[in-house]
Amino acid sequence: MVVGVPKEIKPQESRVGMVPSGVAQLIDNGHTVLIEKNAGRLSGFTDEAYRAVGASIVSNADAVYSASDMIVKVKEPLEEEFSRIRSGQILFTYLHLASDKKLTQALMKSGATCIAYETVSRNQQLPLLIPMSEVAGRMATQQGAKYLEKPQGGKGILLGGVSGVAPANVLVLGGGVAGTEAAKMAAGLGATVYIFDTQMDRLRTLDQFMPANVHTIFSTPQAIESYLPIADLIIGTVLIPGGKAPKLIRKEMLSHLQAGTVLVDVAIDQGGCFETSTPTTHQDPITVVDGIVHYAVTNMPGAVPQTSTLALTNATLADTLNIANKGWKQACLDDTGLAKGVNIVAGSIVYSEIGQAFDLDSLPLEHFY
Repeated sequence: MVVGVPKEIKPQESRVGMVPSGVAQLIDNGHTVLIEKNAGRLSGFTDEAYRAVGASIVSNADAVYSASDMIVKVKEPLEEEFSRIRSGQILFTYLHLASDKKLTQALMKSGATCIAYETVSRNQQLPLLIPMSEVAGRMATQQGAKYLEKPQGGKGILLGGVSGVAPANVLVLGGGVAGTEAAKMAAGLGATVYIFDTQMDRLRTLDQFMPANVHTIFSTPQAIESYLPIADLIIGTVLIPGGKAPKLIRKEMLSHLQAGTVLVDVAIDQGGCFETSTPTTHQDPITVVDGIVHYAVTNMPGAVPQTSTLALTNATLADTLNIANKGWKQACLDDTGLAKGVNIVAGSIVYSEIGQAFDLDSLPLEHFY
């Protein structure tokens, strides 16, 4: 199989879909790998490093897409990439289709088989999403602390306080991977942290290993609303695999917050869990609504590409090899977890949550075997 890795073009996206060591394994398995020129440069991987393991460096994205059986990326295709994706091609990347009808329709029109990292599911976990959730969760606290500074528009609060001055209050909505990492970072900086989740088993688990300055709260709309007046930083991490994120804080609830409170919406790729969030970029990362600072960068891990690329490709390589070695159909027949990653095949939606998001029909994946 010919596997192509184009350069990411999303604003300030510096990650790359495959590192040289992964390329070496694909080549050892008899595959050809095409890398777009400078695709890995911002992640610390030179064209020479890819050539040294046997990859071919091609001059532009058109050449990568036109010659490849499978495209391995990091982020969802942007509009200028739509026409490059062709029928029968495999696209393996983050897609987040439930929040993007235009992309969904473009991929249906392409006729490609589209497999999303974020819906591959094994043992009730999302193994290809976990590493980026870890990065995003930790970054959420880091960015939240920065934007609490007065020059950035925040309240002017130090997250951990100092002797004689109380620390900040941090609300973390969602006790999954991203929420746990965000809470650990905030707690480590000395903040008082409240984690909200609807799963009592998860809250009990968090109680067992979190430090004493982290408190678990059973999540209801009323519980969240009752804590808003004391919040300095709110980090939203709630995830419905493959579906739109629920709106946990609505516009009218902003009136309960103090001016300069910071909201970090880690769920923005899936539509966001704050009603007033709008997608932003690293270049222009915040919006201010009713005096409340919103940070909703859609590719947070792209700001730390060396860490993020290594973490991501550690997780995706085995599935990339599996698809390349067997073809997507046999790979999915052999691995039901990978099969859950298939979102679109030959013009049809096969991941029902995407169809539900846009009131579009979907077919079972088995229809295409």
